[in-house]
Amino acid sequence: MNVTGHTRRPASIRDVATAAGVSYQTVSRVINGHPSVRPSTRERVLAAIDELGFRRNATALALASGRSRAVTVLTANTTHYGYASILQGIEEAARAASYAVGIGVLESADDAAVAAEVQRAADAGGGLIVIAYDPAGVRALGAVPAGLPVVGVVETPASPPAGESPWVWADDREAAYQATRHLLALGHETVHYVAIPSSTRRTSARTSGWRQALKEAGAPEPRPVQGSWGPAGGHAAGLKLARDPSVTAILCGNDDLALGVLRALHEAGRPVPGEVSVAGFDDAPHSAFLTPSLTTVRLDFTGLGRAAFGLLHRALEESAPVAPHPVSVPELVVRESSGPPPAGH
Repeated sequence: MNVTGHTRRPASIRDVATAAGVSYQTVSRVINGHPSVRPSTRERVLAAIDELGFRRNATALALASGRSRAVTVLTANTTHYGYASILQGIEEAARAASYAVGIGVLESADDAAVAAEVQRAADAGGGLIVIAYDPAGVRALGAVPAGLPVVGVVETPASPPAGESPWVWADDREAAYQATRHLLALGHETVHYVAIPSSTRRTSARTSGWRQALKEAGAPEPRPVQGSWGPAGGHAAGLKLARDPSVTAILCGNDDLALGVLRALHEAGRPVPGEVSVAGFDDAPHSAFLTPSLTTVRLDFTGLGRAAFGLLHRALEESAPVAPHPVSVPELVVRESSGPPPAGH
């Protein structure tokens, strides 16, 4: 606020141009790193920017570059831990690059509804990130018009994708493999699995990792119990498994399912880990504070979101090719909910 009591307006690009004695087009070229500006002129403009406290904004950058500095994220869910953490990572990385982020919610997997949402995102300009962890997201990723910069956040592919596939993923197959091997190494004869829904295929990457670990150990392969995304699905699956006295180890497709399984085992009078060991997936924030604290596998979903934006940013700013690659290396986090099987098993 100045001496008259009025709030001073932010400096504009034209204020910087006046202070530096150049045109506002020259200021724009300096801001965007254009090579055709003399070093002495560049220094004069930068000094004026510092003196006036000029700050770039997304609108000014878009006008200067002729590009929309915005991305739209298409997702069917904004609240589940993995989805929400990916969105957080995208937003953090976009904000650091002076990009705006919009979110388009895929309320239905119906082809027409998906196509309409993709078209709205395309009409908004800029680039597109699709979280393809469910049928709606997978269909949206496949419906993106040719020529629109896009990055897909996908499940671990069943086989290496084509080199031009603009995908990133966390290696959840390896994560499930590690968690299952941990439980088997404690002495359990086998590990039962409560599965989350798969986006595109009957057998998800997490199911494949669990199955591979059992096969390598020569352990029996129980039929997976199909859960949902949340604790209620885990609770229903846990009640079913608790009735079987041969069940001593359970891997859950995410930590919310594990929360429901723990409650079901408690209600059934089967202590954890005294009678049954439980492992989750994702290392959601509440996992360390359950009783018992939850053994799980940590995946860096926030980092995955940052990486997705980073790939898209390079495509938008540098026209760089976007190649598929895994981003997150899983980390087994051993806590109180896993231990050896009870005597006699």
